[in-house]
Amino acid sequence: MSNSEDRDQGSGGQGSGDQGPDEEFLRKLFGEAFGQKDQNDDEKSGDADKSGKSDQSGPSMGFTGNPGSSGSGGGEQSGFPGFPPGFDPSQLPGGLGADPQMMQQIMGQVQAMFSAMQNQDSDEVVNWDITKKAALSSIDNDDAAVTPAESKTIDDALRLAQMWLNEATTFESLGQIGQGFSRKQWVERTFESWKRLTEPVAESVGRAMGQVVRQQLEDGEGAGIPEELKGMLPAGAGDQVASMMERMGGISFGAQIGQAVGELAAEVHSGSDIGLPMAGQTMALVPQNITEFGKGLQVEDEEVMLYLGLREAARMRLFVRAPWLEDDLFNAVSQYAAGIHINMERIEEAASQIDPSNPQEIEDLFGDGLFQADRTPMQEAALRRIETTLALVEGWVDDVVAQAGAHLPSLEKLRETMNRRRATGGPAEDAFAALVGLELRPRRLRDAAALWAHLRETSGIEGRDEVWSHPDVQPDEQDLDDPEGFFTRRAEREEESAKIDDELKKLLDGGYGSTEDPRGEDS
Repeated sequence: MSNSEDRDQGSGGQGSGDQGPDEEFLRKLFGEAFGQKDQNDDEKSGDADKSGKSDQSGPSMGFTGNPGSSGSGGGEQSGFPGFPPGFDPSQLPGGLGADPQMMQQIMGQVQAMFSAMQNQDSDEVVNWDITKKAALSSIDNDDAAVTPAESKTIDDALRLAQMWLNEATTFESLGQIGQGFSRKQWVERTFESWKRLTEPVAESVGRAMGQVVRQQLEDGEGAGIPEELKGMLPAGAGDQVASMMERMGGISFGAQIGQAVGELAAEVHSGSDIGLPMAGQTMALVPQNITEFGKGLQVEDEEVMLYLGLREAARMRLFVRAPWLEDDLFNAVSQYAAGIHINMERIEEAASQIDPSNPQEIEDLFGDGLFQADRTPMQEAALRRIETTLALVEGWVDDVVAQAGAHLPSLEKLRETMNRRRATGGPAEDAFAALVGLELRPRRLRDAAALWAHLRETSGIEGRDEVWSHPDVQPDEQDLDDPEGFFTRRAEREEESAKIDDELKKLLDGGYGSTEDPRGEDS
């Protein structure tokens, strides 16, 4: 069934008995404003009156009288466009009805939100279709399609990068054709990875919104709810309102995630630019952003493209040849997100002070201060793991590209610019960090690059790349502090890992003796 058919069936032409609980409640609260009644609906309503049956639309908010204009025959609807007959905005609390245009805007936003909830999976707190649309719509109209000439330039740069990398790393070429992404294409190709990263946080925010409303309506007997609104709520509405707010909060927060991703699309250079393979194993560059990056550097465009192509190709070789690395990073992000605590006091305070005449306020709620500042020990461990692993990835890429691109005239200038950019982040990265409570930055990038350079100088590129062979013996913070002691510490880790394996083998083989209970009874 298409979305248009869903909307048609959700209009006033459908009997209220077929409506979902959210729609039925909204009809009771706002009347037919959510049904978008047409003349056919009015005719059905007239037939119902003749037969003695009501339309069960329920009371509407302040629907008294017929302000605006009087009916003049021909079936014209009087009052304010887009609102039910008899709608009187003067009856709304807080002076909301002073501006009919503002009222139409508010109702339009509520209708859009309701439409999103109708089309949302009942098990989903966040409507990811809305999130994706928000990401795409936040991209400026100057988003340029990749031209055939740019596609050829990108493919040529990545082919040359692959040849140069063959001399700088033992990891083999992927044999792929390089692709060029517009900003919207970058969003399309990376969106599933963004969903994987942000879903735990978004769901927590949506549930927190529902919890606050449920407490105010039920546990607190409506404390903090305006008296005008209390009088309009049907009996037993608390759970329905809380469920709606949970979904509305999830939708609104998801839309802001989408906007942040859309803003990032104007800053990234490739599919894996943030240190994670967001576009899977596809090697891709974003030529429009690369052009912006090169402005002011006084470096030839071809050299900038080749340098960034080297970084993308090197990073993709690493993620393909160390397949555990991607899951390790995503799992660490999930572990961190699972421990995030929502600042309930902020949500409660904001929920009680939101001005209904200002729809922007529900979005402003999801800003700085939404998350509790204190982290659990598990979160701290996950955060250190994320930052260290990202630093190791970017440091390895920097060392490999420094060797592969040694003939680039502006290599050192490009390296310094890129390392500074990765370590500090841009405005969009700051916005994303504030939104989901997590910074995807390799803070110790320079230390990691120094470690990889030391390993290459002492053990060759083979010894350096072999370090990625297994996750259990990866470098840690100690190794970033003291690169020269890495091999000694690694030998100790391998010995400890072997001891654990021996102990487990003994346990599985029954090497620890009797299975009797210490009390003398069989277990």
